[in-house]
Amino acid sequence: MKKRIFQSSVLFTLALCFSATTYSQGGASAKAVTDGVKDPTPATAITATTAPVDLARAALAAQGGEKLKAVKNMILRGSVDLYPPNSTQAIPGGFVIVTAGDKLRSEVDARPAISFKQIYDGQQSYSSLPGVDLPPLTKFGMNLLMRYDQVGYTVSAIPDKKKLRGFRISDAAGNVTDFYLDATTGRVMSFSIPYSGYTFATEIKKFKEVDGVLVPVNFTQRLEMPQGAFFADYSVKDVKLNTPMGDDVFAIPN
Repeated sequence: MKKRIFQSSVLFTLALCFSATTYSQGGASAKAVTDGVKDPTPATAITATTAPVDLARAALAAQGGEKLKAVKNMILRGSVDLYPPNSTQAIPGGFVIVTAGDKLRSEVDARPAISFKQIYDGQQSYSSLPGVDLPPLTKFGMNLLMRYDQVGYTVSAIPDKKKLRGFRISDAAGNVTDFYLDATTGRVMSFSIPYSGYTFATEIKKFKEVDGVLVPVNFTQRLEMPQGAFFADYSVKDVKLNTPMGDDVFAIPN
């Protein structure tokens, strides 16, 4: 049981890595809470006939646009409750996520049940668990959205989900992220990432604006597994953007 929980939690860490690079994700419902900012109106009205590429453009603008692109690094600290398949008993712990461009450092501490560390220095990855590799962060999530209009990236239509408009962005290598946005605000309200035979789904319950960029402060991730669904509920307690830091933060242990 502990081994299965451990491996599942590692997969969720990968999903958290993807979502951490977004700096801003909306929730599954248009009723998601925003701290300190009113829901904006997108620059371009979103309708049932709005083209996928225009949805991507509106989504990027709503998430922070050029301010989002200008973020040099981000640090998220908080608590996490992990729910193994078919269990209502949470495994509580804490997490720290540090991102800077393509670099990432992620730590989850839910001892005595689970504790692990992952680092990606932009070229190679390290995990305290053997056999776990991090993909390049530019391949998924908001980093993919920020490249939607570049050569080699394709924006296509997917079925809408309830009241949310859907669109897909894929790169030349076939890496995919599905986005769902609120037509009223243009904000991405949920996203899913197929990776390594799994699909990671993220829904945000609460987020706030920090220096013009939306940051997730309460979100849930779900991973469907043969033995059932694995859930992780994250609560961000501290957010720092563009903090001076040395390269040793992302140093691979010898």
